Amino acid sequence: MDIAVFIALVFATAMSGALFKPGPWYETLKKPGWTPANWVFPVVWTPLYVLIGIAGWLVWRDAGLGLALVLWGAQLALNAAWSAFFFGLRRMDWAFVDVVVLWLVIAAFIGVAATTSPWAASMFLPYLVWVTIAAALNWRVWRMNPNLAPGLSGA
Repeated sequence: MDIAVFIALVFATAMSGALFKPGPWYETLKKPGWTPANWVFPVVWTPLYVLIGIAGWLVWRDAGLGLALVLWGAQLALNAAWSAFFFGLRRMDWAFVDVVVLWLVIAAFIGVAATTSPWAASMFLPYLVWVTIAAALNWRVWRMNPNLAPGLSGA
């Protein structure tokens, strides 16, 4: 499979962020002081998506269809789902569960890919760091907005 296929799959995943934008609802939420400025997100995600695509292709090239590639595909689905949960459905609780599972799948990919494609595994390290930050931010925003956050009633 050509690298263009992997880049196209990543591009399709990134479109979730274009379909489900933060918008006015997100602007009204209480957020921690360490929340990155809105312009930071596309600046960070663009190179991460390029690395994700290259890593998928490297795993395919070096190991073919196997657990690493299945994990690669799973993280794409989870990545796309997060924007739909958080911004589309405004379900910060579902988005948090999604991002935690995403983090676990990324970590698993790194571990599995390291045995056959160390370069692919290393390309996911910045992604893991960013998703760690995203998970912490998702958690804090969810906790800071209990009236707008299903799943927190009585918390």
